[in-house]
Amino acid sequence: MKNMKLFIVSFCVYLGVNMIENLFHYNIGKHSNENLTLELPTRHDWIKIISVMLVFASLQGVLTCYLDGHC
Repeated sequence: MKNMKLFIVSFCVYLGVNMIENLFHYNIGKHSNENLTLELPTRHDWIKIISVMLVFASLQGVLTCYLDGHC
C-alpha cells in the first residue's frame, strides 16, 4: 500500500506542476514571434498535452518509487 501511495503522490504532484508549466510553454511556442498572450489550448492540443503528461507522470511515479527503494 505504501508503494502505491508514493506513486500516486508523485504522479499527482507532477501533473499539477507541469500543467501550469505546459500552459506557459504552449503559449510561448504559439506566440513566439508576437507579444505573449495567455490562451487555453484547443481541444486537439489538450489531448496531445495530456497524453504526453500522463506518460511522463507515470515515469515520474515509477522512478520516484524505485529510487526511494519502495518498489
